[in-house]
Amino acid sequence: MHRYGYIDFDEPFTKLRHQGMILGEDSEKMSKSRGNVINPDDVIRQYGADTLRLYEMLMGPFEAMKPWSTKSIEGCFRFVQKVWRLIEEKEIVDTAPSVELNRLLHKTIKKVTEDIENFRFNTAISAMMIFSNECLKQDTLSKKMMEAFLLILSPFAPHACEELWEMLGHSKSLAFEPWPVYDPELVKDNEFELVLSVNGKKRDAVMASVGIGPGSAIALAKESEIIQRNLEGKTILKEIYIPGKLVNIVVK
Repeated sequence: MHRYGYIDFDEPFTKLRHQGMILGEDSEKMSKSRGNVINPDDVIRQYGADTLRLYEMLMGPFEAMKPWSTKSIEGCFRFVQKVWRLIEEKEIVDTAPSVELNRLLHKTIKKVTEDIENFRFNTAISAMMIFSNECLKQDTLSKKMMEAFLLILSPFAPHACEELWEMLGHSKSLAFEPWPVYDPELVKDNEFELVLSVNGKKRDAVMASVGIGPGSAIALAKESEIIQRNLEGKTILKEIYIPGKLVNIVVK
């Protein structure tokens, strides 16, 4: 096309991504001679196209070779069914979700958005599975929350999401909707895992508030029964706090 003057640039793509090969269930390259070929039409007839799409992306990193597992595809099928039940069976309300669930939604939007941009489809799907599990525990679900969830799920399971979008009262396709935007304040963690060490060796870990000071962090470490056992009969030489990471107590 460049040679004949249709385009004025040499390379039409900014980057090339090589996808990994999907192997047979015997972890060998699929071939008729080995008898390990999977016909996608058969999978679609049994589980639907959305399940096939989800499973192919959940199998592993985009660039890695991955063996097919007919048994494992059931998990993606159950995930699609679960999302369907959330819309069909739960009470959908116009009120806002709980603070905790809203935080998880925005973290999920951030995770899926970044993972799509970086071709980490498997971890994006895992994040959405975690979110759906939390939704399943609720008696009612916010309509706006579920709309945002369907929008981020739709590139992976477009057929089911279109149907569910209509069930939420929409007459136009969700394909024309803008991508959800996460709130930076809501994706910040209020807690972090504080590692507790004695003489540089990890002994325990506890959840601590973000912004905790050195004195409070060291006091929290000393409340741990495991740390207390490691301090018995020993003299404390130094107490070290690395903000947001760990407490290390040096003893002899």
